[in-house]
Amino acid sequence: MADMRAFRNAVTEWAAGGPGGAAADGPGTAPGARGEAAGEVAGELAWLLPVRTVVLLEGPSDVAAVEALAERTGRDLAAEGVCVLSMGGAMNIARYAGLLGPPGLGLALAGLCDERERGFYDRGLERAHASGRNFFVCVSDLEDELVRALGVPRVEEVVRVEGDLPAWRTFVRQPAQRDRSPRQRMRRFLGTKKGRKIRYGRLLAEALDPAQVPVPLRRLLTSL
Repeated sequence: MADMRAFRNAVTEWAAGGPGGAAADGPGTAPGARGEAAGEVAGELAWLLPVRTVVLLEGPSDVAAVEALAERTGRDLAAEGVCVLSMGGAMNIARYAGLLGPPGLGLALAGLCDERERGFYDRGLERAHASGRNFFVCVSDLEDELVRALGVPRVEEVVRVEGDLPAWRTFVRQPAQRDRSPRQRMRRFLGTKKGRKIRYGRLLAEALDPAQVPVPLRRLLTSL
């Protein structure tokens, strides 16, 4: 039976299938044979499932947070025809928007972007003739939004429960951290070990009370 994971995998392979990979190809660039085959699979799955909206996110930690918060609110995004997808970096926005938006499968697009990447997203979406109406901006990034919403003491409690408190205490004693605020230190800590951002993306989203949900994340879910 087709599922959203299969669609997501097909899209990822499709985006990487052109000469030089996703970052080198823009909308309208002819993909290689592998990319064409993956594109056909993605199109078939989009129709079978069916998929109505794709949420384009920079990385897997963002996907983990969005999916966890949706589950907290009792939503099954896949059952609603919503695919939450990591693009593997903000620079791939034009490529993914071109494949999935008006020039490609014609699906509705939504997502989050960091403030520093806002202009890049605007240009990428415009290039793909895709609307940016349902893309919402995080001040620094989604991890910073989650840490700010919960507060460092609450995040430290989550870190303690996960057994990472000794690593956190060692990290904050490093000379490079002295001039950073507690929130900046925590945000940096979450990205210091492979897989940590993904794990804590989900954990911090699960720790939020309904009133604490960061505005960009709340607006994104409301738009879907």
